[in-house]
Amino acid sequence: MVLRVNGFSGFDVDGTVTKLMQAKRVPLDKLNQQKTLLNWQRDSYREVNSKLFDFKQNKLTDTFNKSMAMTTLQSTVTGNTSAIKAVATPTASTTPMQVKVTQLATKASIQPQGSLVVDGKKASLSTKLNELSSGNAVDEMSLTINKTEIKIASTDTIAAVISKINSSAAGVNASYDEVSGEFSISAKEFGSANIEIAQNYADSPILQLLKLDPAAAGAVKQAKEATVSIATKKAADGTDIWEEFTSKTNSITVNGISMTLLSTTAAAEPSTITTTADATQAMDTIKAFVQSYNDLLSFLNTKVGEAKYRDFQPLTDAQKEAMKESDITAWEAKAKSGLLKNDGILNSAITSMRSLISGNMGQLSAMGITTGEYSEGGKLYVDEDKLKKMLENNPQQVINLFQGNSESKSDGLFSKMSTAMTNTMQNLANRAGTNRFSGDLTGTFTPSSVMGRRLREFDAQILTLTTRLNDAETRYYKQFSAMETAINKLQSQSSSLFGASY
Repeated sequence: MVLRVNGFSGFDVDGTVTKLMQAKRVPLDKLNQQKTLLNWQRDSYREVNSKLFDFKQNKLTDTFNKSMAMTTLQSTVTGNTSAIKAVATPTASTTPMQVKVTQLATKASIQPQGSLVVDGKKASLSTKLNELSSGNAVDEMSLTINKTEIKIASTDTIAAVISKINSSAAGVNASYDEVSGEFSISAKEFGSANIEIAQNYADSPILQLLKLDPAAAGAVKQAKEATVSIATKKAADGTDIWEEFTSKTNSITVNGISMTLLSTTAAAEPSTITTTADATQAMDTIKAFVQSYNDLLSFLNTKVGEAKYRDFQPLTDAQKEAMKESDITAWEAKAKSGLLKNDGILNSAITSMRSLISGNMGQLSAMGITTGEYSEGGKLYVDEDKLKKMLENNPQQVINLFQGNSESKSDGLFSKMSTAMTNTMQNLANRAGTNRFSGDLTGTFTPSSVMGRRLREFDAQILTLTTRLNDAETRYYKQFSAMETAINKLQSQSSSLFGASY
């Protein structure tokens, strides 16, 4: 540390000012420590929010509460296995089905009338329209698709044209094949969605540049619906009785069997779907739920019960300078411990989770799901043999408990648990400014939250106090500098007088 010594008196001005300012900086250090603790606590809330979001959105909503997740049936395709893929829903019939795919669903499209070329070579996505070898590229062009006008410039690249078309409200997708050099447009949706282009090829520079002529023979392909024939019964003469079904997409559900159509089939090569009882999927879903529930509950219980070390406050910069890195890490681990100890929001979440379980414990226990010892904080256990037996003998009761009945999915345990998570995340958002629509651990906080407002108050107080301390420090230096000037003057006068006396 370099000492600032003014004058020649030998008086340690810098050291004296530093000692005087140490006492004055105590309130500022406390404010910074309080702000640091609040920031740490807010980060802890964001970690909690991330766990809740993952459980609510990724597990409950997007996985466990899907109808396929709780099916107790398994569909198997034999015969022509390349034409369809079949998955049994919880309401699937076990009656075998023969299936023939006579037509796949297609999207409406406009096919090109040639390749886009630049100097005899196929254009690339980075090629500008005014670089194409054919067509008349005017500065400003427009393309009206399905009554939506799209503005296009001659300096736009093919990639930019695609982006403009695809992001418009026209409901179509444009694409360019750099291998063939062909530009095409297709509807975003299957079924009856067709494509209407207002311009005529002869009058439209952009259609000429892209080599798209809606009036050309075979250029416009209309959308088609998928058609399948299904047989479940035979006539008196032993022949199969076929019934025709249509779908706007290449997915169709018949008799509770969700089928994905992959290719058409010849009349003599039908696919056969056989559905049998299989509790594996439902078992795996329930076990995964129990594991996720236990993990989240354990995390929350740890947070609210974590030890708090009040003697370990955030370190100041001066304190860190005097410590080893390992000591700083150990100290801050203690300082960050217990930031959410006995937190009201977390305790409320734990209570909600456990109440939903205890409120259905009669049914849960009957299917082999029970809680452990009191000291385990509500942890669930699964008797797999008992659960499997229930799924085989009364699968609908299990499905109704977890996913609700056909009239109200919100009555299911998964939906109720999801609602509880949403409420907790809203409380976290109000207090800490976290995002209840995301589990991101690096996102920004909402400044209007309770903690956001408190942090702004800390910033204002810190700024005001810092300004005062800087003013005080400047004042001290001025005072001691003036004192040194006086001392030096006195010493000079004394030396003069002493010299004159001799």
